[in-house]
Amino acid sequence: MNAELLYIYDTHCPWSYATTALINEIAQHLPDIKIHYWHSALFSAAEYGEGNHITLEQLNAVKEESKLDFSTAYQQTLNTATDSTLAANLLAWTNHKAANKTLPLLNALQNAHFQQGIGLTNIEQIQAIIDELKLSPPTKALKSDKLSKDAEFDLHEIFAIQEIINTKAIPALLLVNGDNLTLLNHSLYLSTPNAIVNAIEVELTNT
Repeated sequence: MNAELLYIYDTHCPWSYATTALINEIAQHLPDIKIHYWHSALFSAAEYGEGNHITLEQLNAVKEESKLDFSTAYQQTLNTATDSTLAANLLAWTNHKAANKTLPLLNALQNAHFQQGIGLTNIEQIQAIIDELKLSPPTKALKSDKLSKDAEFDLHEIFAIQEIINTKAIPALLLVNGDNLTLLNHSLYLSTPNAIVNAIEVELTNT
């Protein structure tokens, strides 16, 4: 199987948090599919001048569709701007230099953010995760004031793909099989993440 999967997401996006559950299923049950993790830096104040924030209405929509719970600690942060610059830099470096650690890192960061209410905006907040995963990121991957070259490279890849699929909405899951590029409707599987596996197998059989 030569298929690949492009995952466009943002660590601080609750819809992305729900969609990572699908990625976990794909990684476990379809290990031959190479997954590319592209952080969109949607909530990067360093990139766009000011952060953004998630509304309670948006969060409730995610909870309803995915059946996920979000901690009280996280919900108390909804009225403040969020900044994913540091997470974007760290994950971009991992995606390029330590690909096998990207998904464990993404899961750990999202759990810290959405279940513990940690902002992930400084090294102190992520050091324990880095240590646990035995990562040795360079200084450029730990910057919180500007996007690294690795993160910017991934953004250029994202922009190119978004031109093709004609949407900037995230998260996005794109299945690449030879010359075929398929935008998967991830929203169909948020409440039953394991169903995405069969959907991809069917897609691969039909292309």
